[in-house]
Amino acid sequence: MRANTRSEDLRGLGLAVASSAAFALSGPFARALIDTGWTPLSAVAIRTWGAFAVLLLPALLALRGRWSLLRDDVWMIAGFGLLGVAGAQLCFFNAVARMPVALALLIEYMAPLAIIVWLWAVRGQRPTRLTTAGAALSMAGLAAVLGVLGGVSVSAAGVIWASGAMIGAAGYFLISAHDRSGLPPIVLATGGLGAGAVLLTAAGVTGLQRFGASAADAEIAGAVVPWWAPAAVLIVVTAALAYALGVTAARMLGARVMAFVALTEVLFAALFA
Repeated sequence: MRANTRSEDLRGLGLAVASSAAFALSGPFARALIDTGWTPLSAVAIRTWGAFAVLLLPALLALRGRWSLLRDDVWMIAGFGLLGVAGAQLCFFNAVARMPVALALLIEYMAPLAIIVWLWAVRGQRPTRLTTAGAALSMAGLAAVLGVLGGVSVSAAGVIWASGAMIGAAGYFLISAHDRSGLPPIVLATGGLGAGAVLLTAAGVTGLQRFGASAADAEIAGAVVPWWAPAAVLIVVTAALAYALGVTAARMLGARVMAFVALTEVLFAALFA
């Protein structure tokens, strides 16, 4: 595979940071809905189904009738939906129900370490000393930013759920970076969102998680807005745009670099909050 030029690397970096910023907005806007009576599952489900609908036409145009790509990559799309969409979100929301959000974030964003271990164990890509040092420094910096090093209560169940979110995030980066099949990034993102939406709906139908929504007005930064306003931001910005940009960036940067750049989501989340 041809190595990226410097301009392509910079473009990939810009797309990755933009994706992180878009993902980071999900917290405040999802919380606005949850405070009016929405359950976490309902907020995530409308976000995922809506993003699938938004990206469907662009994905079909990018596919240009090459239906064999969907058939050949059906398991990759399903894995993206299971790990990167449904699994990561459900595990994270269950984690924050049992432990402080900061600690759950710290565990989830150990995904770069999981990717390093995976690439070493499965593909024989032994990390360099620079990569190892960078990983350690990133984790220490993330812990300092989140302020989780002192006096937090740890729930075993919460740690398990947060570890599931970490695995989901690692799967998202690894699958997004897989570009040998020729499947356009927006098609992978759309198919994964569709698969994830089905799984999230199944979680509600089977009683694994509870559905619940409200038509009451929501509050964003002191302003009272109709419920559909934060829902629209969740759909268009924090899901459709975030996933489309993220998959494209991962194809350009690779899973390992993309995972480290994605740590900027924590900084954006703190800023937006």
